[in-house]
Amino acid sequence: MKPILFIALTFALASCQHSDSEQTSAQNSAYKIATTSGVTQGRANSSQKGAAAKESAAKESAALDVVGWFDIPYAQPPLGDLRWRAPRPLLTPEAAIAEKESTACVQPASNYGGAEGEGIVGAEDCLYLDIRAPHDFAGKNYPVMVWIHGGGNKTGLKDYYDFSTLVAGKKVVVVALNYRLGALGWFSHPAIQGLQEGADKAANFGTLDLIQGLSWVRDNIAQFGGDAENVTIFGESAGGHNVYTLLASPLAKGLFHKAIAQSGYTASSTLEDAYNREGADRFVTRGSWQVTNDLLAQEQAAGQDTLAPEVLYGILKGADARQFIALYAETSDADFTPLTTADGVVVPLEGLEAALGNPEYAKNVPVMSGANKDEVTLWLGLHRYFMATSYPFTKLLPPKVTIKNPELYQFWVRTRSHAWKVRGVDVPLTALENAGYQQLYAYRFDWDDQEKSFFIDFPNILGAAHGTDISFVTGDFKYGPITSYIYPEGEARDQMQRTVQNAWGDFAASATPDKSLPFAWQRFTSADKAYIHLDKDAFLRPDRESDTLDSLLAKVAADSHAQREEKCLMVWDTLVNIGDRDIERYNAWNNGQCASFDALTEQSKMARELIEKYGSTSVL
Repeated sequence: MKPILFIALTFALASCQHSDSEQTSAQNSAYKIATTSGVTQGRANSSQKGAAAKESAAKESAALDVVGWFDIPYAQPPLGDLRWRAPRPLLTPEAAIAEKESTACVQPASNYGGAEGEGIVGAEDCLYLDIRAPHDFAGKNYPVMVWIHGGGNKTGLKDYYDFSTLVAGKKVVVVALNYRLGALGWFSHPAIQGLQEGADKAANFGTLDLIQGLSWVRDNIAQFGGDAENVTIFGESAGGHNVYTLLASPLAKGLFHKAIAQSGYTASSTLEDAYNREGADRFVTRGSWQVTNDLLAQEQAAGQDTLAPEVLYGILKGADARQFIALYAETSDADFTPLTTADGVVVPLEGLEAALGNPEYAKNVPVMSGANKDEVTLWLGLHRYFMATSYPFTKLLPPKVTIKNPELYQFWVRTRSHAWKVRGVDVPLTALENAGYQQLYAYRFDWDDQEKSFFIDFPNILGAAHGTDISFVTGDFKYGPITSYIYPEGEARDQMQRTVQNAWGDFAASATPDKSLPFAWQRFTSADKAYIHLDKDAFLRPDRESDTLDSLLAKVAADSHAQREEKCLMVWDTLVNIGDRDIERYNAWNNGQCASFDALTEQSKMARELIEKYGSTSVL
């Protein structure tokens, strides 16, 4: 390079750097926001936080015009004696808020939920939220959407979700927040509630975190360009369940104005079952009584029935958080741990489903609810009971997965997934209608335009599986290591993203989810169960639900593909999941065909035999 040209380029680059520095400084000043819990510094055109932001330079260069504020504390850390208490407001307006490496609540590690690592990870100091807003947020009054992550209320965190595309495309402000998980978020024991007062006597501390987060949003969101009088809560799976819980809780009144439940469910436990003294309910395998016994055994302490309540209180409050969660996580997935509890404080004593139908607790806000066409394939599609594996080339490559009995598998998937819609969508919407709600909308997510692999036929084995809808809401496509097969780029994916983001964004703005649809989205009523099929344009259409739980169970009785034991297991799963378990109905089904069939024992036996033969019930 010639010297003169090199010098000229050097001065030009220096000039650009100076200009960029001034621009960045101006941006930093504009994006610095003072809140009730501290001063947070926003970043423009950043869809990720921390290390993830540094590793995605290519993505950042083409990022959308979005400003992000990360890791804002919305409550005091629930540490020490604040464990198992209602969250306390954090009033530190002068404090400087710094981004954290991780804000995950204590939970089992999961590479699919964002909390990576091994064993139990996370910390109790985890009550943080992120905010993303359009770049022109200052002085605006954009609709606000508060995202509640899923993960069975046992796993998950806010950092996994990037709503930048939705924010930029639909001009909304999106808040994503953490909440306490597992037994640190939902716990009922006489030694805790018996020595506490007021809201601290609750059993649903994770739900109280969400309520505190919504209170923080109400008090602060205007500074981020959000309308505190137009807040939509939305979530998937356990997040959808928590949406229902907030709709039912008297403590959440006035904190939101619309609600979207994606693949939600309404199951809740009684206080007695959550404690489960002496294992009185055999279907509750990990009640607080059982786990407290395990903890005391580890501590080499006396049994809980011989300890003074104050002593047991101190042991429980002082237990190592990760060690305590491990006592729940170490058991098999078949074990049932009560979480959402009818505590009479957060959730009325009548239970979640009944409270949704009680006018006394009605919020009378527009509600949208839906389920996925193939919900249960996320679990059944990997289960060795249904799937066979082979290694046609070498065991250095992944196994080739095929369906053992396609007719049986598809019937099982259709029945269980359809029952999810009936119990998780139609039943709660009917309850809300009974409580006086009028703007109710139902959908079924059908999109399954996936790519086949030599090793697995994704469209037929997984299809519209549980959780596949989330990426169309965020616009950030990821589904673990099989993302490229689940969400292949192309017109079908683009159409689905456009339809979903328009429906969600328009609903948040004005409760009109059909504003961008080519047809009217009829409201759901119990007399006319209208819903729409969310799919690519060619299959996007309105419909009416013709099935009920009774008709689905009748189809199981008439089926010729399943054996008696398989039918009983199918009926059992249908009646103990998504809503409150109905053992009486199971025993009476088809003239008592399954009354003598112990489904719990048979499921455990099946899992044990598969583990002995293959090392796991999963094909992976």
